[in-house]
Amino acid sequence: MVKIKQRERDAIIQSLSAGVVPKIGLEFIQVGRKDEINAILSDLGRISNNGAAIRFVVGRYGSGKSFFLNLCRLVALQKKFVVAQADITLDKRLHSSDGQARALYTDLVHNFATRSKPEGGALAAIVERWISDIDYRLRQESKSTEEIVTHFHHELKVLQDLVSGYDFASVLGKYYEGYSSGNDILMNSAIRWLSGEYSTKTEARQDLGVRTIISDENIYNYLKLWARFVRLAGYSGLLVNIDEMGVLSHRLNNAQARNNNYEKILTILNDCLQGNVRDIGFVFAGIDEFMYDRRRGLASYEALERRLIRDTIKVEGLKDFSSPVIHLDNLSIEDTVVLLRNIRNVFAYDDPQKYLIPDEGITGYLNHCARTLGSDFYLTPGDIVRSYVRLLSILEQNPGISWEAVIDNTKMEKPHDSTGASQKTVTKSVEKIGEEKSGDDLASFRI
Repeated sequence: MVKIKQRERDAIIQSLSAGVVPKIGLEFIQVGRKDEINAILSDLGRISNNGAAIRFVVGRYGSGKSFFLNLCRLVALQKKFVVAQADITLDKRLHSSDGQARALYTDLVHNFATRSKPEGGALAAIVERWISDIDYRLRQESKSTEEIVTHFHHELKVLQDLVSGYDFASVLGKYYEGYSSGNDILMNSAIRWLSGEYSTKTEARQDLGVRTIISDENIYNYLKLWARFVRLAGYSGLLVNIDEMGVLSHRLNNAQARNNNYEKILTILNDCLQGNVRDIGFVFAGIDEFMYDRRRGLASYEALERRLIRDTIKVEGLKDFSSPVIHLDNLSIEDTVVLLRNIRNVFAYDDPQKYLIPDEGITGYLNHCARTLGSDFYLTPGDIVRSYVRLLSILEQNPGISWEAVIDNTKMEKPHDSTGASQKTVTKSVEKIGEEKSGDDLASFRI
């Protein structure tokens, strides 16, 4: 078993305590979602074989969409993918005319992550790795600078055949020019252009000699170019993760602006399903209403409703991942128990002698949550985890206090929407799990 590092432990605890998803150490707390992850693995295999894939991950608040997106990111990095990840906001979206689309592109590119740079910021490293590998290999063969430049242009010819590919390849050539001559200003200018940070064509022409810039209208073209380039650089492909898609449906009040963004989603969907693009995958995550709301969601856009929602067959207890839509149910009580045990392991550095709370304490905590939340128990896994992390933090800082006393003083707030099992059912289920003598049966929920 891999031992958790202090940096990973601290990141997990701090993130969960604040109610956000940690970017590192996910493997130490992951539970369930085996079928969903297998579907993503299948998509990654298709992308690495020069194909494309698209997924829409939807679920209620607290169902673990952001966690699942980060898990997809972790799995893709292990498969040698470059991963770009960003959140949709009113200032960053797929389509706009005032710079919001370019802002989303810039955020995605700045967040490029690789296995060696999993926290992002890998753009320059990706470009330099490709350039330095070719430069070193050709110089070992005693090639001249002119021959190396010619070889670069030959390698990049595959990009020049794509829309916007000529200038993309030209800027990469400028990066090599700066690399070979030690001109940091030229290299930085090339990275700025590739990141979409030039706002005027005049400035780009002065610095790099190119006549176009990355703008709101062409960000999708450049994501496709990046997908082809990272394959040239030796990676398996590009995975683009975009979270908080519900902002488009329920915070973007202009109907025309919403439809323009949905049209862009339709273009991406058609390209991925029809084989018009390669080496790239998209995972969009949002609340149920983003997908199913017939007034403001994707269901309001007929072409998307027909492709994603209409005529789907739903059978209770069965899953179907042939559709692009993955619906995440909230964690079951069994999975929640495993999750809380995993968090306890993180606090204790996987040392049972340092556990801050026994198994009966976890059962007691869940019973307390069930009594407090009743039918809302299933709707608030995020709140349950956040309060649990704070409980363990208090026990860690106050070794003389009993876990019973802390649990009795733990307050839980009910969410505004209320559906789910009754308090009696939840409490009975928790008590049944608490009767387990070991976690062996529950371990199967973890990948």
